Amino acid sequence: MNIWLVLILGGLITFGMRFSLIYLLGEGRFEVPETMSKALHYVPPAVLSAIIFPELFYRADALDISLGNTRLMAGIIAILVAWFSKNTLVTILVGMVALLILQLL
Repeated sequence: MNIWLVLILGGLITFGMRFSLIYLLGEGRFEVPETMSKALHYVPPAVLSAIIFPELFYRADALDISLGNTRLMAGIIAILVAWFSKNTLVTILVGMVALLILQLL
């Protein structure tokens, strides 16, 4: 029962924090400075890079930039597909298929 209580309370707290910002910014009650608005534009790519790059470059707690690193090779293929197609879904699917094929080889 305790785990459910923690999950529900954590969800409510997270929802409350996010909703309050959406409410304050959406209703025009809180004005975001232009500098902060420009800085916030770069947060999603920075967070995504912080999640993805360690998975691509590190294997067994060591830097691995060799051709044997299947995740890195699949990532490079996905980057090329993203660059040419500009389609997120196609990029994800091609990256996943490339990783699967490279791991099977």
